[in-house]
Formats: sequence, structure tokens, C-alpha cells
Amino acid sequence: MYVYDEFDRRILTQRVQQFRGQTQRYLAGELKDNEFLPLRLQNGLYIQRLAPMLRVNVPYGMLNSTQLRKLAHIARFYDKGYCHVSTRQNIQFNWPELAEVPDILAELAEVEMHATQSSGNCIRNITSDQFAGVAEDEVIDPRPYCEIIRQWSSFHPEFAFLPRKFKIAVTGAAASDRAATQVHDIGLQVLDDPQRGVGFKVLVGGGLGRTPVIGSVIRDFLPEAHLLSYLEAILRIYNQFGRRDNKYKARIKILVRAMGPEAFAEKVETEWQQLKDGYSTLTQAEIDRAKHFFTRPAYEDIDAAAAAAQLQAQASEQRAFARWLERNTRGHRQPGYASVVLSLKPTGVAPGDVTDRQLEIIADLADRYSFGEARTTHEQNIVLADVKQADLPALWQAAKAAGFATPNIGTLTDMICCPGGDFCSLANAKSIPVAEAIQRQYDDMDYLYDLGDIDLNISGCMNACGHHHVGHIGILGVDKKGEEFYQVQLGGRSGTDAALGRVLGPSFGRLEVPAVIQKLLDVYVENRNGDEQFVDTYQRLGLEPFKERVYAKSH
Repeated sequence: MYVYDEFDRRILTQRVQQFRGQTQRYLAGELKDNEFLPLRLQNGLYIQRLAPMLRVNVPYGMLNSTQLRKLAHIARFYDKGYCHVSTRQNIQFNWPELAEVPDILAELAEVEMHATQSSGNCIRNITSDQFAGVAEDEVIDPRPYCEIIRQWSSFHPEFAFLPRKFKIAVTGAAASDRAATQVHDIGLQVLDDPQRGVGFKVLVGGGLGRTPVIGSVIRDFLPEAHLLSYLEAILRIYNQFGRRDNKYKARIKILVRAMGPEAFAEKVETEWQQLKDGYSTLTQAEIDRAKHFFTRPAYEDIDAAAAAAQLQAQASEQRAFARWLERNTRGHRQPGYASVVLSLKPTGVAPGDVTDRQLEIIADLADRYSFGEARTTHEQNIVLADVKQADLPALWQAAKAAGFATPNIGTLTDMICCPGGDFCSLANAKSIPVAEAIQRQYDDMDYLYDLGDIDLNISGCMNACGHHHVGHIGILGVDKKGEEFYQVQLGGRSGTDAALGRVLGPSFGRLEVPAVIQKLLDVYVENRNGDEQFVDTYQRLGLEPFKERVYAKSH
């Protein structure tokens, strides 16, 4: 993973000192709320329903064990003993004291972490596939390009005050888009063309929130040398033409839709012609420099067949271990290794929450089994990417003792859920109690496995931090005359075949939601063909059978 140089460290030190002075002046009454607002947002600080919230960047989800231990320390001494993994692969602290935030930022800087540009109208944290560099279906490791974009976008003076927030995601996999690039302001897929070499498919204008949109391809192939100049052209067109009079219409997706993708692409192309061979052209030396930080770990030479046979023998003797292997591990490009997903979704815990002690345990597990590295995921779990298959039984036992071994990855209870009204001042309704009610109702693992893969996503408001638009089942909290209700959507997808869900019908009270989910599942089970997944059955049947069951007269 990337290691900060002296330039990075100097910038962070200066930023912490600057924000310390700004915070002191605000607390002394020398800065008004509206003056402090852009300053705190530039440093990842929100004022939420009950307390400040500090969002810490985790570029493309990568963390080392030292950073994990520092996050544990911050959770313990500056917060309430836990933190939250967000759908943008970041870490959020929900209870810091405002006066102590500069101290937190100073401690983060000690381990090459920061909260800069994790909020505000700027380019946010660059996200990627949580299995980048180890996935069997990967064409090119996207992380060096993520790091190049991160360095380019950090403190970029031209793009510090965009019309609205701006999100970029990069994937290197051909068949499975685990970075959800089609619902980002800019989505990049790394390509390796036999004739043209390495480059990118460029999508623009995707996004969720109040106006969900699937991004449009504006360039089928962009040579890697021109990555930054082309991104700069896109951002310049957005900065010039994006609306600033209405924040609900200020995202680039609104601009692309108003212009049309073809017209937008033409403007970008014209702008790019003035930039393409200039200072931002990537040299091979610069690309190689970035790649140097993402070299292969010191893998052992392992007899993969023997390792797999041994693992299968152990799984046959322990059903619980077999379940965990099936759900929480995945194949690896290196023979004899696997990637492991540590589930942060046990029943009774808010999805994505992790305690200070658990962070320390993850750090220990990373040191022992995965070359000292871990990764956050936009599904709000943790990945240990490089585990020897021979170590999986021991890791499973350790994960089980720490509460990370719930074998539910990909199932209904591996849900995405924003903090909702329990914390967020923007939320219309609470998300966490709905998630917990569903967890408790569907705690029979055999039933969950029979249902197969189902993406259940819950958002507390139209900002869609829980990505409800692209859940196979999406739940949105809405306000009706001061009361909390929940709207259900069906048929969303976030991968290569991204699609937006359709609203089922009128919303429901909180206590009704688990029963509504059960009726949807009953329709699926009664009508599926063989091993057909929920979303595929929905696509085949359409909305009406589900709607009819849920809104039957008995309801």
C-alpha cells in the first residue's frame, strides 16, 4: 500500500495546525457558524443529530495494522469505544468532542491518515474493489491508478469548491464490478487492450440520492497516460456548467442528463484537446512509481491441490466451518491462498459498527495471517486479502471468538445500512432498528442459504447513503407528517449489470417491514426456477406479483 513521503506529511501537519487554530477561534466565538462550516467540512467534520461526526478517509479501502490500532485508540479515548465502516470504505466516529477533533487529526497524521476531503463539495475518497490485486477475475490492479488520482485530487485548487460533492470509483475486474462504478460521478474500468495497451472505459454522471442515475459511457478507451488530463477536462466542464443555484440539481448527473451524454462528451473532448499532452500527462516512470507501492507480498510456494484437499477434509468434519468457507472466503490469484471477509453483521449489531477491541483483534489477525494489511468494503465489512488456505481453520476460530465469523456474506442479513436517524441530522427515519428487526427475524442460516444471494440495502433518507436504489430489496426511510415510514423498492443492482430499483407502492410503518420482507421472499420462493436468485426471479416476473402479495386485502 502507499507510504506517505515527506511532502504528504508536511501537508498534513500544516492542515492539522490550521484546523486547530480555526477550531479554537470558533469555540472562542471569533468565527460564526456559517464561517466555520466550510472549514470543518474540509476536515471531515459534520454536526450530526447528537454530536459531531468525524469521517476519516481510507483510500481505496486499504489499512495497515498500525492504522487499525490507531483507530482503536481513537475510538477508545476520544469516542464511545466503537466506530463505523461507511459505504464509501471510510471510517466514521460518531461521538467526538469538537474541541478534541484537532487532537484526533494530529494522531491520525502520525499513521498517515487524515479526514481531508472526506466531506464538502470536492473530490471525495477514491474507492475501489475490495479484492483489488488478488481477485481471480481481475485484468489490471486498479490501486496504483486510485493512488495517482488521490494524489492529483488532494488539495487541487481548481476543484476544491465544486458545485457539489464528487465521487470516483475504479475497478480492474472485467466480469464483476465490485466497485459500483456505474453509480458514481466518474466510474473507471481498467482495460488491457491487445492493440492499444492499458487504458480505461470512462463513465460519467452516475449517482444515487434524490435523483438516481446509471452513468453513461463517454469514452470506450482512454490511454492510461491521459488519465489525469481527461479527468481534469471532465471536472472543468462540470465546474463551468454545473448548477450552483440549487443544490438538489448541482450534481454532475443532472448536468449530463440535461446536456445529453453525447453533447457532454463532446465538450469534454474539446477541453481535453487543450490538456492532453500537457503537464498532467502520466509518464511511464510515474505509473511505475505508483505501481511500486502495490507489489506482490512474499507469498509462499504452496501445493494448491494438497492445500485444497486438506481444507475440504476439515470442512467435511465441521459443518460450521464449511458454511464459513463457502460464504466468507473467496478464490485468490495466488495458488494456496484465499481472501477472507470478516463479517460486521452479527445479529444485534448495527451493520458496519466495530469496537475498539475488535479493531485491535483485526490488526492482530492481519499481522498474523495477511501481511499486516486489511481492507474496508462498501458493503461495510472487513477483508483480509492474503490468507494461506492452511491458516483458514485457525483464522476461523479466532474470528468466531471475536464475533467476525457470522457466515452470512451475500445473504439477506449481510445488509448495507446507513446510521440513519439514530445519528444523522439529515435522516427522515431510523435505519438501524429496521436492520436489527430483519436480522432477528432471519437468523435461521439454513433458510438464508436456501434463499441465496440477496442484497438488502437500507437508507434513512433520500441521500441514499445506504444505496437503497441498487439493492435487490431497497428500503428508504420517509417522513409522513412527522412520523417515520419506509418505502420498499425492488430490482436494483450495483454490479456490471447495474439497475435502479422500482418502488413497490405506498410506504409501511416500521413494525410492518419484516412482514413485508417475508411476503416478498414468499413470492420469490414460490416462483423461482431452480437456483435462480431473487433479483433474477424479480426480473422475470416483474413487480406486480410482489405488489399484489404485499398489498393484498388482508394487509
